[in-house]
Amino acid sequence: MSDMLDKCFSAATLNGLTLRNRVITAATFEGMTPGGVPGQNLIEYHRRLAQGGVGMNTVAYCAPEADGRLMEDMIFMRESIRPQLEQLAAAVHAEGGALSGQLSHAGHFTQNRAFRGKRPLGPSHGFNLSGLPYGNGLGAAMGDKEMEAFVRNFSKAAAFMKSTGMDAIEIHFGHGYGLSQFISPKTNRRKDKYGGSINNRMRLPLRVLAGVRAAVGDDFPLLGKMGLTDGVRGGLGIDDAISVAKLLDAEGIDCLIPSGGTSSMNPGYMFRGDNLWQHLLAAEPNRLLAMGIFFMRPFMFHSYPYEELYFLDGSRRVRDAVQRAKVCYIGGVSTVESLETAMREFDFVAIGRALVADPDMVKHIMSDHQYRNPCTHCNQCSALIKHPDGIHCPVVRATATPA
Repeated sequence: MSDMLDKCFSAATLNGLTLRNRVITAATFEGMTPGGVPGQNLIEYHRRLAQGGVGMNTVAYCAPEADGRLMEDMIFMRESIRPQLEQLAAAVHAEGGALSGQLSHAGHFTQNRAFRGKRPLGPSHGFNLSGLPYGNGLGAAMGDKEMEAFVRNFSKAAAFMKSTGMDAIEIHFGHGYGLSQFISPKTNRRKDKYGGSINNRMRLPLRVLAGVRAAVGDDFPLLGKMGLTDGVRGGLGIDDAISVAKLLDAEGIDCLIPSGGTSSMNPGYMFRGDNLWQHLLAAEPNRLLAMGIFFMRPFMFHSYPYEELYFLDGSRRVRDAVQRAKVCYIGGVSTVESLETAMREFDFVAIGRALVADPDMVKHIMSDHQYRNPCTHCNQCSALIKHPDGIHCPVVRATATPA
């Protein structure tokens, strides 16, 4: 085994948490929480990934409040789902893995039916095409009281997540969601102390980080997924992203995960490979949303051919800019060679689609250095969040030999 694979598959620590290796599952919404309740298939999905050998699983999209969900089939943190989350944590721990939860708020980018008759809140008044079928097309700007509640809800949710047995929390500062909406000049057009310069636009995200840290304590790992760029004109650029990384580092984030693109304006930037729109259109049960996908495809769904390590240059800049935070590489790691490169330059690596295609990827690489992952980067899995079975690889499923 090469030195870099030795590094990858040896134990590592993150703010006192010992992981059996440096592979983390990327937070990819599983589509296994019908009605906002974690299903048994979610528990089995993460148990299976832990059985496959990853160091830490990440439960995607844990909203701090009901209004923070992108759609109603996403979980929000509340006492009534404690039994399911505790069962999930126990299942992952029994397989030798650790569990993180991605704490994320949709801001004004929501399709949640619960918003009918009221406006979702973000940094500024804004138009949300995806929310139109549910009456959420126009978002409103937060005031001081709403921001106080926003920070408080993140803090309460973080404390709750820790109490259910989660070993870490990943705060989502990217991809066009609520905190990202404050960070990006494309969506933050405020004229007060929360808008304008990058320091001002980071004011609320840093308040959230401070509140979460106070809720979980100094010795609990906090990761932050951040944007390198929004991938749209007038959005976040790499220079501001480096400032974001420095500010999060200075305020005590333990590990940064530099990603890119926005789910609401340019999702293809993070999902390199086949264009998403045809798969999303085929999988969308709501006819009005399907029409929106079709008519917005020239503006929102751009094509980016797949290449390994497609966020490498930007992630290097983040790594070189921070003083204390560790950096977890994400973006195009499906080969042994790419895994070795990521380990040569970063502390951890997050893998998404390649683990959907093969949850035993870690074990397979450990035993076979000529391993080839079956992911074709077709992005069909990315469109299956509303499928009854949740996300899975339809290509692998179609070719699987019946037992």
